[in-house]
Amino acid sequence: MIKNLCVFCGSSLGSNPAYAEGAAQLAKILLNNNITLVYGGANVGLMRVLADTVLKGGGKVVGVMPRSLVEKEVAHQHLTEMHIVDGMQERKALMADLSDAFIALPGAFGTLDEIFEVLTWNQLGIIHKPLGLFNTGGYFDPLLAMLNRAVEQQFLRPEHRKMVLEFNSVEEIIGQLEAYRPVEAPKWIERLKEGKI
Repeated sequence: MIKNLCVFCGSSLGSNPAYAEGAAQLAKILLNNNITLVYGGANVGLMRVLADTVLKGGGKVVGVMPRSLVEKEVAHQHLTEMHIVDGMQERKALMADLSDAFIALPGAFGTLDEIFEVLTWNQLGIIHKPLGLFNTGGYFDPLLAMLNRAVEQQFLRPEHRKMVLEFNSVEEIIGQLEAYRPVEAPKWIERLKEGKI
């Protein structure tokens, strides 16, 4: 059961109004399912839309932000809980620790970094938590095509490609996240953990 959902998304609104609408829809799904939002703690862009919608609906919002960004005055001042950390790596690790699953909305470098860090941790068996892309307006289509190409070119195993859940509507999100079953880590990972490599 998902109690805390981490959402990665842009600090901008993007060019398509559908992106903000998707963030608001996701926030309502969290409210309807009594799920706490965990996110980067900012008061700008899609991050603000998401957090404000949850807060206005009476839900809980937990932010995690590096001190350097707080000092630039982009921190949301009205969250249920805010964790101030020293750097980006600590931020990502704490967000992962606090969360049962992950969703990505449209975003850029930071969002993509967070997506692939979580996928890598899952691939290596460091965590076993689902990640889905909320593909508002087909935003993630090029990324999904790249992952498919990685499979075709034998850089990505088909079972690891399946770790990336895809959502085109909010109604399917919670059910798919809860139905997710972790992919078994490659055998060489176990040998590495046992000190045999």
